[in-house]
Amino acid sequence: MFRFAFRNLANRPIRSLLALLGLTVAIMGMVGLFSVAEGIDFMVADTFGRIPGVVVIQTGAPIPLFSRIPADWGDEIAETEGVAVVTPEVWARVNVIENERIISPPRFLFGADIESRLQLKEAVYRDSIVAGRFLDLSDRGTLHAVISQPIAERRQVGVGDLLAVNGYELEIVGIYHCGSILLDVAIILDIDQVRMMSRLSPDSVNNFYVETDGSTDDELVVESIRRRFHGRQIETDGFESLLGLGGISADSLVGGFWETITKWLYQPSGGQPQGEVPPSSANADATEQKHEMESSQTTSSDVEDLEDSPVEVRSGSEWGERVDELSADLDIILGILTGIGVTIAVLSIVNTMLMSVSERIIEFGILKANGWTKLDVMKLITYESAVLGIAGGIAGSSLGWIATQIINWKWPDQVHLYASPGLLLFSLFFSTIVGMIGGLYPAYWATRMAPMDAIRRG
Repeated sequence: MFRFAFRNLANRPIRSLLALLGLTVAIMGMVGLFSVAEGIDFMVADTFGRIPGVVVIQTGAPIPLFSRIPADWGDEIAETEGVAVVTPEVWARVNVIENERIISPPRFLFGADIESRLQLKEAVYRDSIVAGRFLDLSDRGTLHAVISQPIAERRQVGVGDLLAVNGYELEIVGIYHCGSILLDVAIILDIDQVRMMSRLSPDSVNNFYVETDGSTDDELVVESIRRRFHGRQIETDGFESLLGLGGISADSLVGGFWETITKWLYQPSGGQPQGEVPPSSANADATEQKHEMESSQTTSSDVEDLEDSPVEVRSGSEWGERVDELSADLDIILGILTGIGVTIAVLSIVNTMLMSVSERIIEFGILKANGWTKLDVMKLITYESAVLGIAGGIAGSSLGWIATQIINWKWPDQVHLYASPGLLLFSLFFSTIVGMIGGLYPAYWATRMAPMDAIRRG
């Protein structure tokens, strides 16, 4: 039966080839589109799997660049049971490298507290040095820098060379390579130098990286840190300079937006929003006393709510979950686009098989007159469409995989596509099913005709 199906397709090469191309393009598009989401998942799992500690960041900040925390809070975090090392971090956007404006891919200045950084058992940047060395205590107060390999290759610089960044001449002492587009974006300097370059107050940091000692469950450490800062406030003075927003604070941009939404959601039918309005200077002291009383009565469930907590404590898995939320929304869009392509491919197969059946009316009539049953005729046509589906799946999956490799090679610093074996096998299976479905209606139409009617119509 399969041999007969192959021969029938080969007798109509142009029409069969067009149907095959339509399905191949659809499956290739499906592999290409879903490799975007799989690439994000793979990259996130690989990246945050290298970060065993937790990050203390300002509540609501999507990334450390938009966070600001008092620097002296690090001492309090260090007093928390189960905490081994607390290292403050400062991040700033790189705007210009060697007189070239940097937009995409983005680059960042990473200010590391060298002394505490060297105390970490596992440090992703320090452990990924491929040339030169990582920063040590002799680099404090200097513009010595460790840069990523993609930056070094793009600028054609090496250890010992100078690199102009945001108007400052940096001396390269080391080059690192993590192999992740989420990590290979940083230029690492002493934390005070990044503060100076970004005009950030010495009393502020963007976040704290916390390495636990393993004596206490990480979840308990996270809850203890949240409980410690419950009910406190973060002043915004000096943070505007980090973002380059002039007199507009980040809290007014982010926190103000969510405050407006929250008030609108909880506004009673009477018209006035529930809860208190921001305190004025006249009753600021009373409000502060109220916060202190509430903080002393905080329970575990209150801490989990985080409405009154100025910080969030995120582990690597939590960072991954946030990116997965974006990936889930992306899957919907990719599914819609793939569905359009697959629909066109199905219609192409239906059209091909209908034309094939209409041209072979006499053939089917003769076959049925010689004892072929309706099931035999349906099998023949279904096999022909299944062959198109299998061939289209193999070609589409192969070409889609090749395309992802070419894109990753061409733009290694900007995209990472990943066509997993599971995706390729699913694409082949899906293509086969699509091909078979495309041949069902033509097969059903062919079996309805009586042998003599088929011969007479032919």
